[in-house]
Amino acid sequence: MADAPQPHIAAHDLTLAYGDFLIQKDLSFSINRGDIFIIMGGSGCGKSTLLKIMIGLKSPATGEVFYDGEAFWSSSATERDMTKRKFGTLFQSGALWSSMTLAENIGLALQQYTELGEAEIREVAAYKLMLVGLAGFEDYYPSEISGGMKKRAGLARAMALDPEILFLDDPSGGLDPISAKLLDDLILELRESMGTTVVIVTHELASIFAIGNNSVFLDPVTKTQLATGNPRELRDHHPNFEVRNFLHRGEAEDKAA
Repeated sequence: MADAPQPHIAAHDLTLAYGDFLIQKDLSFSINRGDIFIIMGGSGCGKSTLLKIMIGLKSPATGEVFYDGEAFWSSSATERDMTKRKFGTLFQSGALWSSMTLAENIGLALQQYTELGEAEIREVAAYKLMLVGLAGFEDYYPSEISGGMKKRAGLARAMALDPEILFLDDPSGGLDPISAKLLDDLILELRESMGTTVVIVTHELASIFAIGNNSVFLDPVTKTQLATGNPRELRDHHPNFEVRNFLHRGEAEDKAA
């Protein structure tokens, strides 16, 4: 019998804390290659803190994160930097440099980490913008485009180095429903065309069910995970009321309306 494939990412017994203040404990989950993995839960449960630990911005109080079976936090700083080159990250605000054009924003990582010439960098930047539906906007500044376009431009920048893993922090936050749906569709297309593993922090139910096939649910009361797995299956079959209630809350809002 063949061995089961090794998870692309695995968290083992993570504890998240700021000094003596406990955020989450006993977090363990696996993410397979090509998953769209949702980090979800109510406000203040530690979703963004968990993301920071996974991308190397904050160390866990205890526990470990593994990439392709290799420990991340117990490795050397040089080894962590090499692993982080496989990551692309979209932060909540898009985090574009306002003084740079969209092409220059995308080209920054290519200048730092590749030996491509100026013309080649411009060509790659144009291609990444085309992938997210922003062909022709290379010379626009962030202040000249809409919020939804900024999110797409931020996604193009996160993809600049063809990462194995995309980390997206609240990608549809602040967007109208149509723009959010377009961004969800784009994430699905990128996963299908590039085989990228995607990790997303969100509380938006429409996005969770439209694109997520794996997830972890963090609870701010018990300060631990209550569930992990496909969000639709958790909604329909999980025994814990808090999990089902969170994932059914849109239905209650519809009835109230």
